Amino acid sequence: MHPLLPSLIAACLYTSATAYQGLRITQRKVADKRLLALLGGIALLFHGASLFAQMYHSGGLVLDFFYAASLIAFAVIALTLIACLRIPVENLLLLLFPLGALTVVLAHFMPSGTTQLIDEEPGILLHILLSIIAYGMLTIAVFQSLLVLLQDHQLKNKQPSGLIKNFPPLQTMESLLFSFLWTGWVLLSLSLFSGALFINDLFAQHLAHKTILSCFAWVVFAVLLWGRHQLGWRGHKAIRWTLAGFCLLMLAYFGSKLVREFILHI
Repeated sequence: MHPLLPSLIAACLYTSATAYQGLRITQRKVADKRLLALLGGIALLFHGASLFAQMYHSGGLVLDFFYAASLIAFAVIALTLIACLRIPVENLLLLLFPLGALTVVLAHFMPSGTTQLIDEEPGILLHILLSIIAYGMLTIAVFQSLLVLLQDHQLKNKQPSGLIKNFPPLQTMESLLFSFLWTGWVLLSLSLFSGALFINDLFAQHLAHKTILSCFAWVVFAVLLWGRHQLGWRGHKAIRWTLAGFCLLMLAYFGSKLVREFILHI
């Protein structure tokens, strides 16, 4: 199947789900979680089909800048939909569905910066999988932190919007944030460990910046989690540390890929 059709179908489904959820919020009503899950699940199927058609080749995998962004968005949405089965995080989908629509379209229409194939050795694929899931979980944490910031601001100003009125209590929102952070940090730890185990030289010329910045991000998240446990960090301080760690992590991965693929062409 040509990847254009599933890409467009996925984008339309993501957009439809966003429009439906936004409409329910403006009406100050709760969106049907089952309908959101249905639209999101079908969109993920087409998103996955598009990614497979674009990325998989007989000699290995192509994981350029826009494919990687689309793949991480796929993972983020999938993790959030799974989380929705147990915890009240469906409001995150209002931010994540547009991200999915944007990345799946860009992955198809934007020019590829590289044609380098990734070795399909199991250890390398495990490292890539752990990295993507870790980035996905920490991306969810960042979006959750932004919602916590918005909720805290509106509650302090006593002007809760329709969106905020559908949120769980602020304490629950912060607890969910740190649950995502703990899970993402553990996965990031496993990702770094698997990289050290299966990649011959993590500090090779094209991996040095990625490795160093990822380690810095790991330290930032570790300090944040220690501060939460030992000092009771919460609110704006926790959000600032979350954003700092996420920026380092995204700079490590997407910054290095952007420079390599579109500037250095390697």
